[in-house]
Amino acid sequence: MLGKSSDLSGLSVLGSFAHPDDEGFGSGGTLAMLVDRGARVSIVCATNGDVGEISDPALATPENLFQVRQEELREAMAVTGIQDVRFLGYRDSGMDGTPDNDHPDCLFQAQPDKVAERLAEIMVEVQADLVLTHDPTGGYGHPDHKMVYEFTTRAFPLAVDALTAGESGSGDRTWGPQRLYYVCFPRSNFRRMWQQMKELGLEPPFASQMVDSIGSPDEAVTTTLDVSAYVDIKRESLNRHRTQMRLDGAFAKMPEEMMREIMSTEYFTLAFPENANISVDLLAGL
Repeated sequence: MLGKSSDLSGLSVLGSFAHPDDEGFGSGGTLAMLVDRGARVSIVCATNGDVGEISDPALATPENLFQVRQEELREAMAVTGIQDVRFLGYRDSGMDGTPDNDHPDCLFQAQPDKVAERLAEIMVEVQADLVLTHDPTGGYGHPDHKMVYEFTTRAFPLAVDALTAGESGSGDRTWGPQRLYYVCFPRSNFRRMWQQMKELGLEPPFASQMVDSIGSPDEAVTTTLDVSAYVDIKRESLNRHRTQMRLDGAFAKMPEEMMREIMSTEYFTLAFPENANISVDLLAGL
């Protein structure tokens, strides 16, 4: 559900994600909707995606992948209508338990307070009313996703504190961060997708032993958004992440109807304010 007003020109939104392309899978339709309705949307990406896949050697090399993926994100966001794209510049930490976790420049090795303070500064700079980020599971457990969840969650109250400290004492507050949402991938959706792909003779992108643990617990979802009107923009935006889109991959082989169904709904957990009785509406009270 959405707020009653169709005009969101007074709303500022910040999406805080770990890698180029993370913004698209779980919230690409929501971002497109927000832009379409006039909101100012900014994206901050913690890493450059340095150790991601290279779908075609003609697109990038391991040495320049970080530059290519930065440009891919800018192109993807241009499709969505977002011009304000920022990078914190950390190295991709790779999957859990890999040697990339130990690289001194990777996000996994970053000082938590330093990253949280930088994110808070950005929230204040763009005057974010609504912040979107990864959920505690990291979707499929990627350490960078979990770190960005942690850092963004830390940053949110820091932004509130910075605003309070900067007030003149008049009590007049023209802006303040009001909503923090985690982007979710419900566990039951992963199970259903895994089963459908097996029935179609497609190899799912995750192992069968992960089916019962990957994604967010269904009960964590507070907010569901129908983004079917924005699926085409969402897909075109995702397709700009060329290095990460394998033409022979499982998603590329999905039937059109199945792909549209998967992409037409996005899920969120309301993290702040806690216990709010407005969680069914992404924009309630904004």
